[in-house]
Amino acid sequence: MYEEYHKYSYDGPVVFFDKCVADHWKGETVAPSEKKARSNLSYQVKKQLNLVSGTKVSLPGKIKMVN
Repeated sequence: MYEEYHKYSYDGPVVFFDKCVADHWKGETVAPSEKKARSNLSYQVKKQLNLVSGTKVSLPGKIKMVN
């Protein structure tokens, strides 16, 4: 009935238009899957860097499940 949520963390580079804009960014989120966690973390990066929501941001590093 309900999806199980896990805590995910990311510690790595942020790429924006094939240019590294942050070489060491940290973020955490709670999500039902790694795909959704990556989406949530991308949203956090966009908010912190004051980018518009449609901006293509890539997190090429590994996302780790904390629990």
